[in-house]
Amino acid sequence: MIRTYKATGINLKSAPIGESDRVLTVLTREFGLIRAVAPGVRKQRSSIGGRSELFVVNELLIAKGRSLDKITQASTVESYPGLSRNLGKLSAAQYLAELAIASALSDEPQEELFFLLGEHLSRLERLSDRTEIQSAAVLIAHLAQGIFHLLALAGLAPQVQVCGTTRQPIAPNFNDPNWQTGFSIPSGGTFSLSELANLEAELSSEIGSSYRVASRSRPTSDSKHLTNFQINAKELAALQQLGSAELEEGIADRAAWVSVENILRQYAQYHLGCRIRSGSSIDTYLENFEF
Repeated sequence: MIRTYKATGINLKSAPIGESDRVLTVLTREFGLIRAVAPGVRKQRSSIGGRSELFVVNELLIAKGRSLDKITQASTVESYPGLSRNLGKLSAAQYLAELAIASALSDEPQEELFFLLGEHLSRLERLSDRTEIQSAAVLIAHLAQGIFHLLALAGLAPQVQVCGTTRQPIAPNFNDPNWQTGFSIPSGGTFSLSELANLEAELSSEIGSSYRVASRSRPTSDSKHLTNFQINAKELAALQQLGSAELEEGIADRAAWVSVENILRQYAQYHLGCRIRSGSSIDTYLENFEF
């Protein structure tokens, strides 16, 4: 006897299988992350072809299978068509989808993650489609907040309000143009410069001199080393906004948001143990602008 179950889920990943099928990775409210075959959806006259597209939310009827489940019915309840009209929006949405896949559990309800991801996809969709530097900065700021919120839900967000060692608050000093504080990807967030130096000394003695060289470089989108580094007042201020429900009006410093996204990308890849492939699409998108 075929066992079936119902679930509400959003399509996060799709891969062709066989002549006309697709395997969908779906984040569901009721059962977390599932992989299921959507049969015949690559045929021109498929009745559920459109429902198998990325970022479509469906009410699903699914049949249990030995290796892969099979979607037998799908009824769309929501979609985000505006994401596909802009390379930046689509890349940012795929980026958040990768984070959701990396942090989601299977066979357990994931209602908070489901709604949080939907909220950030809606925010991205509502942003301007204009191809100008200010619109790009706003997009990256919203992407950064989505990353931070997803990490926070997973219990992995960096500490950005206090020093990770002393627990003393760290506030950006905009009066000193050379002001900096420390940030450690492996150790979980912000540190005073003196505590960062102590942390480097401890880690250098444990790992060896090769770590000392790596720790001096700033993280970039293609960094190969885990690093400790310094951030400036604008970058810290941007990071400290991310835990709030909404970003402040206006994007004060465009370059700071690009830097913050790079920091969070390296941080997420380290703490989730995965590579965010959509990060390269964000890099390509940003090549059109001078930050």
